[in-house]
Amino acid sequence: MKNIYLAASLFSEAECEFNHKLRDEIKREGFSVFLPQEDSNNIKDKKNRQKIIFDKNLDAIENSDILVAVLDGADVDSGTAWEIGYAYAKGKPVLGLRTDFRTLGIEGTVNLMIERSVVLFTSAPELLDRLRTLK
Repeated sequence: MKNIYLAASLFSEAECEFNHKLRDEIKREGFSVFLPQEDSNNIKDKKNRQKIIFDKNLDAIENSDILVAVLDGADVDSGTAWEIGYAYAKGKPVLGLRTDFRTLGIEGTVNLMIERSVVLFTSAPELLDRLRTLK
């Protein structure tokens, strides 16, 4: 079973619900999914919380086979952008999902550096079709 790291903004109830739904759809395709909002955010050690979360997420990216990134919003979430760059630098496939129809004008759909680092999909069914080929 291949491991997927699901990078996405997780700061609103709507974002978290979307991430859960996408995670569940990916799992139904037979992948193991690391979702930071659940798998690394429940830290009770307040003093070391940031370091623990960072280390858990870094380990999860290192142990993933594929990174899936949700790119919705006026601009890509800064944490998601970092995760994309790290996975890309490690040579891991990065699949981007952007269901948001806003663009950056002449710049493209998303920031140039992000757009050149991912294979971009505009719907979850498109993304899932590609994942099926990567099993």
